[in-house]
Amino acid sequence: MMTSKITEKGQITLPKAVRKTLGVSSGDAVRYVVLNNNEVRIFPLRSVSRLFGMCQYDRSQVALEDMEQAISDGASGN
Repeated sequence: MMTSKITEKGQITLPKAVRKTLGVSSGDAVRYVVLNNNEVRIFPLRSVSRLFGMCQYDRSQVALEDMEQAISDGASGN
């Protein structure tokens, strides 16, 4: 178990193992979520820009009729 002391200003230092687990370092931000059972969870805040390029898609052109057929097939469960 790891512990931290609270300073007079209400600040704490996250132990190195916690920072490593969260993947955070100096200057990064974290979010605290307080649950009903006196539990607090800490999540790293990430920039949306890190998602750039995650999804690959086919840029080839598709005929309108093919799109309409795909929509119809999807709606009917085919």
